[in-house]
Amino acid sequence: MNILMVLTSHDRLGDTGRKTGFWLEELAAPYYALKDGGATLVLASPAGGQPPLDPKSDEPDAQTEDTARFKADPEAQKVLASTVKLAEVKAEDFDAVFYPGGHGPLWDLAEDAHSISLIEALAAAGKPVATVCHAPGVLRHVKGSGGDLLVKGKTVTGFANTEEEAVGLTDVVPFLVEDVLNANGGFYSKGPDWAPYVLTDGLLITGQNPASSRPAAEALLAALAKTSS
Repeated sequence: MNILMVLTSHDRLGDTGRKTGFWLEELAAPYYALKDGGATLVLASPAGGQPPLDPKSDEPDAQTEDTARFKADPEAQKVLASTVKLAEVKAEDFDAVFYPGGHGPLWDLAEDAHSISLIEALAAAGKPVATVCHAPGVLRHVKGSGGDLLVKGKTVTGFANTEEEAVGLTDVVPFLVEDVLNANGGFYSKGPDWAPYVLTDGLLITGQNPASSRPAAEALLAALAKTSS
């Protein structure tokens, strides 16, 4: 069971002068859920090498057992420091893909041609695609095999407008995840802000926020179990 995890290479939070990147919990929790579930993981990013960590996700109040485990894991740190370039990844080498969030993906992965074609190839091959928090934004331009946008007619979730407002970045991000999912014909649904909320519609799995990252990975494992049975 080979699973690709795709991280952002973008580190600038709009014109604020602040840094962004991937959200640590959204990498660490799925990393161990999938690895402990028997998956072989490959990490990729547009630029390759060490992806930028959102410094807010490394603050004390954002830490969990999974983030502590990840930071103390030499193997995990080595893998993170040497992500492969997304352009070199082949969809046929993987059984599924997982996109952690953080604000970074809204700037690079949402517009990245390699990311778009990768998701389209995996979806066309009947392989699960999972995204969490801001990462459902990477589906913005992705089309299904019929030519419609992939999220059209699907029940989906992602970082809610109310959550974006709570962190004060509504006017900073290039687009709001909830708005784009709705505009693209998805049936957007959300749970309470900051609480775990994951939806599975066919082979598309979406999680609302950082707390949804481990449940989203578990949903991905469940989807893989179904496709292999």
